[in-house]
Amino acid sequence: MLVAPRAQDPAVLSYLALRKAVGWIALGLPFALVIPWSLWLGHTLPSSISGYYYTGMRNLFVGSLCAIAAFNLGCRGYDWKDEAAGIFSAICALGVAFFPTLPCGFVPTPRQQRVGDAHLAFATLLFLTLAYFCLVLFRMTAQNKTMTRKKLQRNGVYMVCGWAILASIAAIIVFRLMGRTYLVGRLGVMFCFETTALLAFGVAWLVKGQTILKDEIPDRPPYKGDVEVRR
Repeated sequence: MLVAPRAQDPAVLSYLALRKAVGWIALGLPFALVIPWSLWLGHTLPSSISGYYYTGMRNLFVGSLCAIAAFNLGCRGYDWKDEAAGIFSAICALGVAFFPTLPCGFVPTPRQQRVGDAHLAFATLLFLTLAYFCLVLFRMTAQNKTMTRKKLQRNGVYMVCGWAILASIAAIIVFRLMGRTYLVGRLGVMFCFETTALLAFGVAWLVKGQTILKDEIPDRPPYKGDVEVRR
């Protein structure tokens, strides 16, 4: 007879899989966009991740944001604040996907300007909400749970990731005020710091999905009254 080492709750496994999926998408999106596009010689790299909307990578960009939105809608936490943040971040992610940024290379029309302003607002609110996840929601502990050493380590990671997202937003604002579009060579300021924010967010969700720094759950010792059901 085949025996599993420990019974697993399928609902918990699916929930953790959602968190891991969000983390991997966030980590991989910048590289999945820039690497294939840069391999085609003669193509100019957009100065931001959102700029890939106007390239052949549009479907990957929009699809990834829609996937993140769907996963955030499906993830639930301790209370209504988790649900509100999940729903709000999902709306913002869809806004970023379907309200494209301003096209480069020519003067935008009034309609494009309004859509671009909406895109910038959705993107800013999305990153701020992601920072809120890391700095507040992920660091909460249920009343019936014991604060373990691994949990303290995870909270430290969440703190670093949250501040990294906020620092990335601040850097984008500073460079925009300076009128800088590119950081070094063809590396766009927006692309660089959007990437650091996504990487921080992705790491936080992988930790939350117990990919790393997972608490070890010891097997429950047997006690009198247990009934042996296996033959």
